Amino acid sequence: MADSETLVTAPSNSLEEDSNANDVLMPDAKNATEGSDSDSESESDSDSEDDSQAKAQIEALETQLYNNPSDYDTHVQYIKALRKQGELEKLSQAREAMSSLFPLTPDMWREWAKDQTTISTSLEALPQIEKLYERGVSDYMSVDLWCDYLNFVQEHDPSVKECSAVGISKARNLFERALTAAGLHVDGGHHIWELYREFEQAIIFTIDETDSAAKEKQIQRVRNLFHRQLSIPHTDLKSTLAAYQAWEADQGRLSNANDEELDDLPSHVVSVYQKALEMLNDRAHQEEKISKSNTDSEKLQDFMAYLKFEHSSGDPARIQILYERAIAVFPVSADLWLDYTQYLDKTFKTARIVRDSYYRATRNCPWVGELWVRYLLALERSHASEEELSTVFERSLLCTFSGYDEYLNVFLTRVDGLRRRMSSSTAVKAEVDYAIIRDIFQRASDYLSPHLKNTESLLRLHSYWARLELKYGKDLTVARGVWESLLKICGSMVEAWQAYIAWEIETGNTKEGRSLYKRCYSKRFPGTGSEDICHSWLLFEREYGSLEEFDIAVQKVSPRLQELQLFRLQQESKNVIPAANERENPSKKSAREKRKLTSHSVEEQPPAKHHKSVAQDSSKKIQNDKGQPGKSAEPSEAAELKNKNADHPKNQEIQDKSSKKSIQFNDQCTAFVSNLNLQATVDDLHNFFADAGGVVAVRLLKDKFTRKSRGLAYVDFSDDAHLAAALQKNKKIFMGKKLSILKSDPKQGRKKEVAGRSGRAEHGRTDTRETPKGKMDIQPQSPTSGHGDVQLKGRNTFAVPRNVKPLGWSSRSTPPSDTASEQEADNPKSNDEFRKMLMKS
Repeated sequence: MADSETLVTAPSNSLEEDSNANDVLMPDAKNATEGSDSDSESESDSDSEDDSQAKAQIEALETQLYNNPSDYDTHVQYIKALRKQGELEKLSQAREAMSSLFPLTPDMWREWAKDQTTISTSLEALPQIEKLYERGVSDYMSVDLWCDYLNFVQEHDPSVKECSAVGISKARNLFERALTAAGLHVDGGHHIWELYREFEQAIIFTIDETDSAAKEKQIQRVRNLFHRQLSIPHTDLKSTLAAYQAWEADQGRLSNANDEELDDLPSHVVSVYQKALEMLNDRAHQEEKISKSNTDSEKLQDFMAYLKFEHSSGDPARIQILYERAIAVFPVSADLWLDYTQYLDKTFKTARIVRDSYYRATRNCPWVGELWVRYLLALERSHASEEELSTVFERSLLCTFSGYDEYLNVFLTRVDGLRRRMSSSTAVKAEVDYAIIRDIFQRASDYLSPHLKNTESLLRLHSYWARLELKYGKDLTVARGVWESLLKICGSMVEAWQAYIAWEIETGNTKEGRSLYKRCYSKRFPGTGSEDICHSWLLFEREYGSLEEFDIAVQKVSPRLQELQLFRLQQESKNVIPAANERENPSKKSAREKRKLTSHSVEEQPPAKHHKSVAQDSSKKIQNDKGQPGKSAEPSEAAELKNKNADHPKNQEIQDKSSKKSIQFNDQCTAFVSNLNLQATVDDLHNFFADAGGVVAVRLLKDKFTRKSRGLAYVDFSDDAHLAAALQKNKKIFMGKKLSILKSDPKQGRKKEVAGRSGRAEHGRTDTRETPKGKMDIQPQSPTSGHGDVQLKGRNTFAVPRNVKPLGWSSRSTPPSDTASEQEADNPKSNDEFRKMLMKS
């Protein structure tokens, strides 16, 4: 179990064991006794040397287990070595130690029980051995183990051997349990039926000949067993029919015991037999495929196909038996356990079998957090005690999950259950104290904060915690302390501040919300977070504040917004010069792109890269204006589109490293991936799409300031077929998050850009500057605006919006004298005239 890929093979269904199986226990111990009669000194020396080697091996295995007690394979080797050496006391302890950590295979349980039977057959040892069998049949379903259990009880239990009323009742209950557990096993269930019939037939001979009523009743019991078995599809169905006909002939009910003739049989028996035979024929192909599978992967696929067939038939008992057969072969298949337990949840809901199955599932696959979450929910549905829930929760925290979000899910599931219990009846509420919830939240925060810093998951944890502190803890100060502890960890995360402020507003504490705005409005957050906080504060004051408070907010926010705008302008201007240099030195640009595109992956460029083509065309226009002042803007726009297409990495030729072939890619072979885990890397995405194939490049979008992932990516594929295969992975779980995978279509965005430019050209707008999406427009400042150092230079023509009218404006209210001035204003002005006009204003 230490290695998640280790598969425990199912035991053979054959009941023909070595007749001397019990005699192989501790062969070395027996050899030592027999060797005492030998006169050969060389043989004695050889045995002594073997004993030394065996003891050295045992000591080495003990050291390995001490250092790593969770090593499944070492446990198995240690038990084999002790059994071979005859170390009885250590052997029993080793088996108990392994059983406390892992479920044992049916063969290991059979071996253990037989060893105990060989050591002691006294009446006092009977309950202990029966307990071993009970533990074994609860780990995995095994026909052979059940048959060993039934034979042991018949051979060693005096009450059963003597056919006393108590013994017969005990045996029958055990047989019925065995039939429930494995009687529907198509390939091996008939062995249990045969043992049951033999037991009931043996009772007939113990009944007094004079007691005809009791004898007839027992005969009818055997007949009913035959009828029940004949109604179930199993591989020995025809032989069972022949045995039944022979038995009825002995009872004088049939004149001719011929299995091909069904006329003498009762009509209801013929009906159920023919139906069972038809069901067997439907399943024969599935059983054959499972028995002939060459590899584990093939066998698992065959089991899944068989399960799909049984699901279509809709028999819950038969479906459950097949799941148990599959799990006995593949006990560490997490997908199989998840599928099985989900079926049990829907079918049996609060039954004991659901809780037992989750217990087994978490023992076989303890690293799967979702199984623990479902286990806690199943216990809650069945109204388990608080002690049992707490025990399962503590067990889950000792396991190693694949991601920290899985731990968070387990923590929150436990809190959910406690919260629901506190909201329920008084009797249940008395078992739950809010201090338990607070302790779980604190443990979750202490453990997860270093690993989930600046993530939505940690924000969700503390937000939930603060709400419950206020609702059940009734302490506003402690609730605020939860938020403050979050800010210490995620103070650079704008969402944490926004959630804290929203919580204060919801609780009616607008004054505290305002103080939070004052604390964070001047902080620098990634992306547009700083602007969002500023605008959010203004909106807050409009809805909740007085005029004076609104004016104060405007006074504080306005310089901050201007500072952010100027900073963005500086960042964008820094990218214009490198763009122009790259255009002047195409050889350097080509070499750099070649290095970039031939690497293992292509990461997304900073946001300023998105505007490179616009900046290049703006530089071209400036040069053209100097040489040709009257030149139109249309050629500039055409050049801009051309450069944009040339710069697009997906339209360039990419040198494939493996095949060394030049491949041309286009926009139709790109997938847009969103809702990525922020910790995901380019290599992670390559591995995720490896099965789809054809991945050429991965571009992970990152924030311009923090250079952290934005949870978005573009993935280029070599052709449409590989792209289609990748789109099939939409909504799949990747690193704990459900991905959204769509086909990228940049051409649609380009059409909108061209249409927008055409519209501006028709209205006489010759501005070639574009305001990037999400950026605020920077209007030219007058000398009296407080920014006298900002000067208007160059020959850029500023477009003045002419279609925006003030609220309440109408054409009827316009004075006639204003018409001429409006027409005059519609005429484009030169740069110098426009600058003079602004300076005068």
